[in-house]
Amino acid sequence: MATFLYKLGRLAFRRRHFVALIWVALLTLAGVGAASAPAAGSTSFSIPGTEAQKAFDLLEQRFPGMSADGATARVVFKAPAGQKMTDAANKATVNKTVKELRTGSEVTSVVNPYKANAVSKNGSVAYASVKYEVSGMELKDSSKNALEAAAQSARDAGLTVEIGGDALQAAPETGATEVIGIAMAAVVLIITFGSLIAAGLPLLTAIIGVGIGVSTIAALANALDLGTTTSTLASMIGLAVGIDYALFIVSRYRGELAEGREREDAAGRAVGTAGSAVVFAGLTVVIALVGLSVVNIPMLTKMGVAAAGTVVIAVLIALTMIPALLGYAGKRVQPAGKKSRLLGGGRAAKKPGKPNMGTRWASFVVRRPVAVLLLGVVGLGAAAIPATSLELGLPDDGSQPTSTTQRRAYDTLSEGFGPGFNGPLMVVVDAKSSADPKAAATKVSDEIKDLKGVVTVTPAKFNKAGDTATITVVPDSKPSSVKTEDLVHSIRDAGGEIKADTDAKVLVTGTTAMNIDFSQKLNDALIPYLALVVGLAFLLLIVIFRSILVPLKAALGFLLSVLAALGAVVAVFQWGWLGGLLGVEETGPIMSMMPIFMVGVVFGLAMDYEVFLVTRMREAYVHGERPSEAVVTGFKHGARVVTAAAVIMMAVFSGFIGSSESMIKMIGFGLAIAVFFDAFIVRMAIVPAVLALLGKKAWWLPKWLDRALPNVDVEGEGLRALDERHKDDDEDRELARV
Repeated sequence: MATFLYKLGRLAFRRRHFVALIWVALLTLAGVGAASAPAAGSTSFSIPGTEAQKAFDLLEQRFPGMSADGATARVVFKAPAGQKMTDAANKATVNKTVKELRTGSEVTSVVNPYKANAVSKNGSVAYASVKYEVSGMELKDSSKNALEAAAQSARDAGLTVEIGGDALQAAPETGATEVIGIAMAAVVLIITFGSLIAAGLPLLTAIIGVGIGVSTIAALANALDLGTTTSTLASMIGLAVGIDYALFIVSRYRGELAEGREREDAAGRAVGTAGSAVVFAGLTVVIALVGLSVVNIPMLTKMGVAAAGTVVIAVLIALTMIPALLGYAGKRVQPAGKKSRLLGGGRAAKKPGKPNMGTRWASFVVRRPVAVLLLGVVGLGAAAIPATSLELGLPDDGSQPTSTTQRRAYDTLSEGFGPGFNGPLMVVVDAKSSADPKAAATKVSDEIKDLKGVVTVTPAKFNKAGDTATITVVPDSKPSSVKTEDLVHSIRDAGGEIKADTDAKVLVTGTTAMNIDFSQKLNDALIPYLALVVGLAFLLLIVIFRSILVPLKAALGFLLSVLAALGAVVAVFQWGWLGGLLGVEETGPIMSMMPIFMVGVVFGLAMDYEVFLVTRMREAYVHGERPSEAVVTGFKHGARVVTAAAVIMMAVFSGFIGSSESMIKMIGFGLAIAVFFDAFIVRMAIVPAVLALLGKKAWWLPKWLDRALPNVDVEGEGLRALDERHKDDDEDRELARV
């Protein structure tokens, strides 16, 4: 592989105009496709195989005009102090508002609170339910404006009015912190390279790669049902790995220049050596992201595949566009150790032979491996302790900032009707096979009323055919609580007995039940997913390092870092530690997809640093150094660049903490802290300590397996043979002249 990539790097360097033209054409094509594509609608959320999804699908069939996936709004009215919503003046205001709400072009129904018994017992709160024919993301601005205008009219009349539901749903905003993250990455690159030109190359190529990836996602969003979160995730990961992959190749190029090689040859060797590591590092990320498909949740599968596509683009750009741009830059990219004049070039060089920070640190670890290993493991173990209190759930209006009308509506409804009112359960009675559907529905209602934790059970509502009924159940606990989850399971357990007696199926659905089933499905898929991703990556690392213990150590180190990162996420977003500093206004359960998502993404990124750092050690060991010397050599050449790469990735991920979307905020923080733990504690401390303790055993591989494995030549041994051939050719030509 090294020889092939060497030739590819030289070709891209020589044919830089052609390479640049191809990538600019691809960026233009993707941009035009994104601009001309129809706007994406709301992403359909489905959880195949779950009871909540089966009930949802049944409602679509038996209640065809119901628009089960249409947007909803709850216009919540609160009377001034000392008044009630049943007072004549307040009642007139609400009735007027209901009339205004019915005028919307996309409104299918509006329920008057006085006709639907939607007034609290103390009379202080009432609400009107509005149903739309399209989803919240597809709702026209005119419909949203009409909804807000109607609410404002009631406010002007003296009532407190808030709007809950998803009708006012807006696309998430990342805020200025994303730009700050990129700016921090630029600063790190400038410090690392000592050159504005060299620092600009990784940023430029990463932005082009993300531009192509995100524009392609936007172009296909409507056709493939991709949501806004998909493109945000793709840009987050694509930007981080794009900068890092380019950073490693540019750094290796400068190192080759420092050894006196010609620029074209240096570009080829940079792609042949560092590029090999980029290919395999990218493969581990792709495996981890595409592996999300085993969860069998379409939304998660699409997010993973889209992000994986952006990573593939980042790898291809690093292998082709970086050497092409190095050709354009020419002498403006200095050899390693030299700075541009603008950044201090021309000053007295450091004393020759003085070891750099990476060398000094590695030498210390090699001398004290047990102490470093214990300190690292104990530290990560302590950080992981909060993960034992992990509670999973999905965000609802109760997790929104208190400044939003959705959150204020949520709180007002909880105050007037109880905490469970914001998470009603919809029980679907499929009585098609029952001899007496109405008796079956009555029995279901009676059974549910006797269950613990139930506040209200509404009368059954049948469809036109009279074979299917819906019953709304209001719990006495909030939607994300364990008590509500227990109630869902209790209703389903009771449904089994009811079916035996009446031949009617009882299914529980609704947003709350969907969230519970979603969390359960993710929990059930975590172990198989972990086994698949870690297993495939383990095999890939065996091929790369030609060792059993090195990949095993890499996988165990990853588990430490991801558990510690989950512990940090729980401490901040569930316990509230440093929540104010990070803009976390409301603590609560951790998003259900967070553990499995972090396992996938963090594993891919962790293997990046493993591959980049340990391949230099493997390269030194293969070329004759002792194991302890190889560890120091690997840090001498790789520690500075890996450190810069980790800081850049942390900066990019941290930029997404400013998002208005709680999921994006949590993912940004989780990935940033995971990179910190993995890069600086696992890869920089635990890995060299373990390798120092193992010695030659670290690189042991059974002979039969060594013969069976393909030789991918990540260390660039083929390039050394190429050097020997060139040397022999030069000697032959010299003899011929004599």
